[in-house]
Amino acid sequence: MTDNAQQQPSAPHTELPTQYAPADVEGPLYERWVERGYFEADAKSDKPAYTVVIPPPNVTGSLHLGHAFEHTLIDALTRRKRMQGFETLWQPGMDHAGIATQNVVERELGKEGKSRHDLGREAFVERVWQWKGESGGQISGQMRRLGDGVAWSRERFTMDEGLSQAVQTIFKRLYDDELIYRAERIINWCPRCLTAISDIEVEYQDDDGELVSMTYGEGDDTIVVATTRAETMLGDTAVAVHPDDERYKHLVGKEIRLPLTDRSIPVVADTHVDPEFGTGAVKVTPAHDPNDFEIGQRHNLPSLTVMDEHAVITAHGPFQGLDRLEARSAIVAALRAEGRIVAEKRPYVHSVGHCSRCKTTIEPRLSMQWWVKVGPLAKAAGDAVRDGRVKIHPQEMEKRYFDWVDNLHDWCISRQLWWGHRIPVWYGPNGEVVCVGPDDEVPTGEGWHQDTDVLDTWFSSGLWPFSTLGWPEQTESLAKFYPNSVLVTGYDILFFWVARMMMFGLYAMDGTPPFHTIALHGMVRDQFGKKMSKSFGNAVNPLDWMDKYGSDALRFTLARGANPGVDVPIGEDWVQGSRNFANKIWNATRFALMNGATVDGPLPEPLAMSATDRWILSRLNSVVAEVDALYEDFQFAKLSDALFHFAWDEVFDWYVELSKTTFQAGGPAAEVSKRVLGEVLDVTLKLLHPVVPFVTETLWTTLTGGESIVVADWPSDSGFRDAAAEREIESLQAVVTEVRRFRADQGLQPGQRVPARLELDGTPFAAHEAAIRQLLRLQPEGEAFSATATLPVAGATVALDLSGTIDVAAERKRLAKDLAAAQKERQQAEAKLGNEAFLAKAPDNVVDKIRGRLTKADEDITRIQAQLGRLPEA
Repeated sequence: MTDNAQQQPSAPHTELPTQYAPADVEGPLYERWVERGYFEADAKSDKPAYTVVIPPPNVTGSLHLGHAFEHTLIDALTRRKRMQGFETLWQPGMDHAGIATQNVVERELGKEGKSRHDLGREAFVERVWQWKGESGGQISGQMRRLGDGVAWSRERFTMDEGLSQAVQTIFKRLYDDELIYRAERIINWCPRCLTAISDIEVEYQDDDGELVSMTYGEGDDTIVVATTRAETMLGDTAVAVHPDDERYKHLVGKEIRLPLTDRSIPVVADTHVDPEFGTGAVKVTPAHDPNDFEIGQRHNLPSLTVMDEHAVITAHGPFQGLDRLEARSAIVAALRAEGRIVAEKRPYVHSVGHCSRCKTTIEPRLSMQWWVKVGPLAKAAGDAVRDGRVKIHPQEMEKRYFDWVDNLHDWCISRQLWWGHRIPVWYGPNGEVVCVGPDDEVPTGEGWHQDTDVLDTWFSSGLWPFSTLGWPEQTESLAKFYPNSVLVTGYDILFFWVARMMMFGLYAMDGTPPFHTIALHGMVRDQFGKKMSKSFGNAVNPLDWMDKYGSDALRFTLARGANPGVDVPIGEDWVQGSRNFANKIWNATRFALMNGATVDGPLPEPLAMSATDRWILSRLNSVVAEVDALYEDFQFAKLSDALFHFAWDEVFDWYVELSKTTFQAGGPAAEVSKRVLGEVLDVTLKLLHPVVPFVTETLWTTLTGGESIVVADWPSDSGFRDAAAEREIESLQAVVTEVRRFRADQGLQPGQRVPARLELDGTPFAAHEAAIRQLLRLQPEGEAFSATATLPVAGATVALDLSGTIDVAAERKRLAKDLAAAQKERQQAEAKLGNEAFLAKAPDNVVDKIRGRLTKADEDITRIQAQLGRLPEA
């Protein structure tokens, strides 16, 4: 803990409104923080650096719950580190989102009856920049609503001048190091977006298709192959079988007729073929299948492209001009007419790749593209984790990381788009190829032209941890804030983004990885664990919940569900519960201020404190230590839960209530408790601040008179512990809890007063009789007192006179009925569990459910019998 007298100036307490109104507080508070520069980072500072980059949201986007979740975690980390004295940089910015942004603007043009080709490349790109200027700021405003403590003066965009220079620089270096090359290979082609996309931008799902088996060849040279893409047979250049397959040895090396064409194709032997699958023979279409392409390379087969970029058949003949799906039906019909269809299976459910942007079925296509040779880069990225330079949290996610980087294929980085970083390569009239760096002169003269493709969006975002700091210039910011301290991101982009940053960071920064720790979180789902989607009808706009319950409530709910690497379910009632917690903090602090809680002066010596004071300070220090340890382990759910229960259960429900009698009595003990309560609230608000920044700022500045909790010192564990005081208050709590349970069992109203005799002599909490009586609504015993119920607990005895408060006979009758029902439930459960035939047939979950019923019935019987035993005789 901290010495508040030295930490911030004292100020007279201003009165808090009776209710907390987030909408009135949050906006002005955030603007005040920004105006005062609290979130800015000084590269010249001698403080230790703490750096986190924002996973750059797409410029097309708006704040969804996934953003809100991730931003809450990053903001909590950076706010705490700022309070701990670090020069803290949370780097903001946005991604140009090549395909997504181009699609948006093309749709807008479509409404005008135009296409990008009507405008031409230069005018279209200008139109995209115009759209970005008008719409791109939406997410920034939403980040402010959430309370993101980012350094706005450092905001970057992946297409701004500095980052574009970084992209051109690293492309040139990789090209010169022969790690970037151009080659014709099979790529994933989207016929809708009209561009190549990488493997990780393909989403696979089970689709209903058809599996058609058909014969190639004639007479003794006939062979059966099967396919789900009959239209590609027009581009077949071989049939492949396994070298050891005795069924086809007589055919290997022979030429057989390809149906519906005038061509003959060879039968080749290749170990890639599985002789146990299907007929053991496969058609080979090198220009339209990645595996077939590899077979073609091994056997020097020609690659015939039979579809254009729109997936329309280009092969000469009756199918030319048909869409791929139209051609599929027409080709099957033609084969059927020739008697070549052996079998047809419909529907045939199989995994089909779709464009992650527009959901169109992907078409494998042979194409000339630019590639990154990832072998040495991926090895470096794997080694950095293996040798401990980079930690992945939780550690069990390491396997997924290694499975990816250890098996990476070369990365196709060119995209057939107009929006993005254009590939810095020029072609000359005589076949010259020149890669141009940012300081190089562009070739000029007749016949020279630049490559028309742009780079994959992930190419530029892979530079994000260092390009945002001014690289390739050796800036003060780069020296101060690279590498990042931690990367907080979802496990779903471990491959998209994290691996790219690792490869590029290690390459560009002389072997220094881009971050020390990769902290992976899960996805936000609805309260039933289902993925949120507009099509499912369960998508939530976080702004709606922030408007209704406040940003703190949403943030606390998200943080409280954030177990490392695990998906986060969330429902509106949980956000409402967090709003109630914010109100509880508000009301408790308001009560404390009304009763003179203060942070003025040092804490009293322990000898001057009551056991209640020493207990809460001991617990406070334990919680400080616990929260610190959980932050270092990225256990946001556990630390939020620990703070919730400490604040609500221990501070508000116990310490504040126990202190009321002290405040009412006045005197020196009350003055001590006022100072202790001030200390407890001061520290508790600071511990809560990173997760719930708005309400804690309002309460803390009112309590302490300090400038802002954002720049206050983070609490430290003073080491004070008092085990005896903790045992004493725990015993007191046991008495109060047990008597409250008994009162509830007897149907007494919470405020109903009951005469009672307390026998506390010999207990460690004998001095707390006044507090116990106030908490339990127990009035002193009078002359007519008659102990109708006696409760022994924690070494004390509480005798209650219930005469006149309950109808004993009616209560006995009610409990007897409940007892009979519980006993019947136990008998039924025991009978089923004793039936061997039932146990042999019933599913495990059904048996477990019956065992649970038996356990609950036993618990109910014990509870009801205890209640009956405590009732007076009727």
